[in-house]
Amino acid sequence: MKYPTINWPQVEIPADWRKMVAKYQSPEAGRSLWQLANSLIPYILLWAVMYWSLSISYWLTLLLAVPAAGFLVRLFIIFHDCGHGSFFRSQKASDVVGFITGVLTFTPYYQWRHDHALHHATAGDLDRRGVGDVMTLTVKEYLAAPWWKKAGYRIMRSPWILFTVGATLNFVIFQRFSHRSGGKRETMSVVWTNLALAGLITGLSLLVGFKEYVMIQLPITMLSCSLGVWLFYVQHNYDGTYWVRHEQWDFALAGFNGSSFYKLPRLLNWFTGNIGFHHIHHLSPKIPNYKLEQCHRENPALQVPPLTIMRSLKSLWYRFWDEDMRRMVGIEALRRFQRSSMQQ
Repeated sequence: MKYPTINWPQVEIPADWRKMVAKYQSPEAGRSLWQLANSLIPYILLWAVMYWSLSISYWLTLLLAVPAAGFLVRLFIIFHDCGHGSFFRSQKASDVVGFITGVLTFTPYYQWRHDHALHHATAGDLDRRGVGDVMTLTVKEYLAAPWWKKAGYRIMRSPWILFTVGATLNFVIFQRFSHRSGGKRETMSVVWTNLALAGLITGLSLLVGFKEYVMIQLPITMLSCSLGVWLFYVQHNYDGTYWVRHEQWDFALAGFNGSSFYKLPRLLNWFTGNIGFHHIHHLSPKIPNYKLEQCHRENPALQVPPLTIMRSLKSLWYRFWDEDMRRMVGIEALRRFQRSSMQQ
């Protein structure tokens, strides 16, 4: 595969972009509460129907897990907006709803909010990687790494691992532990989330049985984790994204050219809370998810070339950032780089 060199920036960002996004930054309590209701209530009802379906056919249970996972992803988007303070005007309301939806999605609210804020502050910065992102090595870094690090990186970046067992382990297991990057509040959010999860799992197990709980929750969690990790991955790891060294890094360019406009069908946009308008979200995390599409539609200067579903599938094979070519590349680029180095 041949990769043409990309020159940055791909799309000129308007000088008055802050003024453009400012009018969409106010959450509306009515719309937020309605979104919470039309996400949480169907999820609970589907969970109950899945329990009922166990007496009929487990294949029916697994089929029902698909829409249930969609509603869980939608609840995660609400959790995400609460972390940005864009779902309610009240920070207290955001924190309460954020904690509850965090328990449902197996994610400690304050720790995730801290790490995700770092992601927004460092996305596309090669010198500030490692917190709140999918780890990405440059070609040179990978070739200089010891064998064990190369093996670990290849396993971690494999789509057969990253979007399956890796995604589930991240939310179900890894999120049960605090990170060194956080403070006391972030650590305690892990503790309280774990206690709330233990109570929820115990209560549901006593109500329906532990085996039945696992048979219902596991497929929902696996599907939602896979979709969630894919959405996060593809919105920063695609052909045309933005990575530069810190001295060249710019917040607006990183958001505008380093976050994709993932063009999804309307139904998927609904279930994913318009997160496909990711370049708008990175320019202004204070915009509620239900206003992202409106901001994009009403401001042609903020519209970028879309990343279609078919084109996004190529991202499955990207592994490294090539600093010389300034683009994401796959395994085959290592051979090209090594041949080039030998010729020099």
